[in-house]
Amino acid sequence: MSTKNPGFELPLQQQEEVVIRFAGDSGDGMQITGNQFTHTSAILGNDLATFPDYPAEIRAPAGTRPGVSGFQVRFGSSDIHTPGDQPDVLVAMNPAALVVNIRDLRPGGTVVVNTGQFGDSDLKKAALTKNPLTDGTLSAFRVIEIDINKRVTEALKGTPLSSKEVQRCKNFYTLGLMYWLYSRPLENTMKWLTEKFAKRPELAEANKLAMQAGYNAGDIHEMFQGRIEVQRCDVMPKGTYRNIMGNDALAIGLVTGAKLAELPIFLGSYPITPASGILETLATYKHYGVITFQAEDEIAAICSALGSAYAGYLGITATSGPGMALKGEGMGLAVSIELPLVICDIQRGGPSTGLPTKTEQADLLQAIFGRNSEAPMPVIAASSPADAFETGIEAVRIAVTYMTPVIVLSDGYIANGAEPWRLPKIAELKRFPKAFLGAVPEGGFLPYARDANLARPWVKPGTPGLEHRVGGLEKAHLTGHISYDPENHEFMVRMRNNKVMAVRETIPTPNVFGDSTGEILVVGWGSTKGAITSAVEKLHARGKKVSSLHLKHVWPLPKGLDKIFGCFQSILVPEMNMGQMARVLRSEYPQHNIISFPKVQGLPFYTSELVSKVESLLEE
Repeated sequence: MSTKNPGFELPLQQQEEVVIRFAGDSGDGMQITGNQFTHTSAILGNDLATFPDYPAEIRAPAGTRPGVSGFQVRFGSSDIHTPGDQPDVLVAMNPAALVVNIRDLRPGGTVVVNTGQFGDSDLKKAALTKNPLTDGTLSAFRVIEIDINKRVTEALKGTPLSSKEVQRCKNFYTLGLMYWLYSRPLENTMKWLTEKFAKRPELAEANKLAMQAGYNAGDIHEMFQGRIEVQRCDVMPKGTYRNIMGNDALAIGLVTGAKLAELPIFLGSYPITPASGILETLATYKHYGVITFQAEDEIAAICSALGSAYAGYLGITATSGPGMALKGEGMGLAVSIELPLVICDIQRGGPSTGLPTKTEQADLLQAIFGRNSEAPMPVIAASSPADAFETGIEAVRIAVTYMTPVIVLSDGYIANGAEPWRLPKIAELKRFPKAFLGAVPEGGFLPYARDANLARPWVKPGTPGLEHRVGGLEKAHLTGHISYDPENHEFMVRMRNNKVMAVRETIPTPNVFGDSTGEILVVGWGSTKGAITSAVEKLHARGKKVSSLHLKHVWPLPKGLDKIFGCFQSILVPEMNMGQMARVLRSEYPQHNIISFPKVQGLPFYTSELVSKVESLLEE
């Protein structure tokens, strides 16, 4: 697939894992480049994890630091839990991308720099007074300088593309070069380009030529000391895998959950970063009976979803923190009328608009307590892109079993990240069909009678004899008539809370990773799981008495935690907020030593941060 120098063969080096970061201007196609490299590595059988990082502006000023877009992928032949703390290779398409990302590159790492974008004007846009290629900035790294602008122009000479269109193919030249270096095939991306640009075949061919030129350059120009091979991962459970992003996995999990409950789906949603992908994905599933509605605002979105639940659909709405605030009254109405509704909150940095494209876990207290009056809801959290599938199913199960709204917490790190997902066997998925009340029961219809789960009956509108009142005013026990009676109000408040707390009867106590007793138990929830697991593995290798436990169900908390916590001297809670889960655990388990470890930088935890924190606590 490449032109080789006669009689010259570079050595093939074996590595267990590699971390690459592609970085450039937001118009340089770094997300496409990273996604294609990820997809190809997944097909080859590597385990992997990714971290896309892009600016909030739709089109930040070209060449500036705020406009830098990055994509980090870690792939290997062993079990991968995180995208990696430090890249081994940084591909920098311009000066801004270089200076923003170089501090993260591991000492001795490789920098591939596009020198064609390092003119005086480029340095000025990046707010640089000196050229980092010559001022000693890169002295600790191996630097490979390539004028990618010039090489792409040469490779695409004679094509019908304009000079501007030619330069838009730079990312595929870079991709081809990385494919060569890490022994990746071109065929999968070639096929993708054909399909992507089916209506513009000249663009498909140009990008293919650029990618092939980048691939060939590895041999022709002898810029690298050798090629690298990363074997497939054989420790992953056997099965059929596909590469999946978190929002896609959550959407598929919701559709699967609805099928297991034998319900049609209605999604009412308003676009908001980073939750819009759920609306986009579910809109492609019309053939599975999914109805999607892009509402004019967040309030209309949740009210339409709640209306669909009243009509006998599984109602779903997806948003982020600012949208959750607007949905608050609608969520309280869902609690009051006791209908199944799934609210997906894909968290981002705040407050207000905050950091729309950066990740955070700061909506936990909002999810558990953030509504007027006593309006309890079950809250569950996905821990990884693949886990979002199971989380979606679990949210549907709880919603229809207990006739309650349920909040799913994900975040930007999970939503836009990717990892291999093992396809489940359909026959092994446990069904939980929801039956509608279809006739007047013996003794008469009581719309707020309760079953063993304290759930009221679900009635489709228009069912003869089952007419009943819904609305936000307090209802009388059993009959559902409007009631202002003080004792009845307290009874109904307690009943709704008891129903939510009863969810813990059907959720398992989390397993402890590591010894069941020790000095420190690291407790996480949501997307901290990968970093925590990696940190605990490293600490075990160093002989430290450390274990971990991860919470999927964050409200109500599962049974058995008090006993588990009692087996450890301290409970460390890392989270991407100012210590919200630590506050919840302290209020529920005040007898234990719970230590908060917050991080609010719009970035996920690094494994090294957690290792350092635990070791400092052990020294104390």
